[in-house]
Amino acid sequence: MRSGLGGFARKWLLFVLLVLVWELVTQLNESVFFPPPTKIAAAAAKLWFSGPGTQLFLGDAVFEHILPSLARVLGGWLLSAVAGVALGTALGRSRTGMDYVGPLFAFFRAIPPPALVPVFMVLFHIGPGMQIATIIFGALWPVLLNTVDGVRSVDKVKVETARAFRTPRRYWIGLVVLPAALPKIFAGLRLSLSIALILMAISELVGAPGGIGYALLAAQRSFDYDQMWAWIVLLGILGYGFNSALLAVERRVLGWQPTRGTP
Repeated sequence: MRSGLGGFARKWLLFVLLVLVWELVTQLNESVFFPPPTKIAAAAAKLWFSGPGTQLFLGDAVFEHILPSLARVLGGWLLSAVAGVALGTALGRSRTGMDYVGPLFAFFRAIPPPALVPVFMVLFHIGPGMQIATIIFGALWPVLLNTVDGVRSVDKVKVETARAFRTPRRYWIGLVVLPAALPKIFAGLRLSLSIALILMAISELVGAPGGIGYALLAAQRSFDYDQMWAWIVLLGILGYGFNSALLAVERRVLGWQPTRGTP
């Protein structure tokens, strides 16, 4: 119990100190562009927790901006994860697949996804379709390439063992290939989730009817910097929460590996 509390204190001590320094410096500076954390917290509470009891005291901004953004980022990320794992597994097991598509992947991966926002606007018009397409395009590559690398690096001993036991081909992927590739797949999933969150905010800055990025830009244009920083902080909280949740799933799924049992 004490060790757990000590680890928690060490983990958050630097963060608390930085927030205190931020509060002190901004209180002394009194800049309208950089409000102190106490003002940002007050603005966040007013935005998100000032609703009626029928809405569980959640503000309208939660339903108008936060929940739609979460649906877009998670939906786009899940689609990119499924496509990346499926295509990466097929290419990783192929001897010559990457020889043909590797240069094409390198070309498309080098294109910044925000640069394609105008293209997606033409194809899908302004709305969720454009935003989800932007998220999928950017979040696909880490999952796809990490899956290819993971599938190709399956231990030869496991391959020979599966062959010795005459494992049917239909069970080969699920029993041998994917379990061995899961560590690298999860690494790609964590990176792609961070990219998906960034692209969600960027795509909502361009003509979106709602969302966190839209609300952030609206607050900046109305010179409400307390609310602007509240939305920025929310993006950081969501990024930390998504990564922590995925790490917890990874530890649970990969708990059978000896190196995953140690902190």
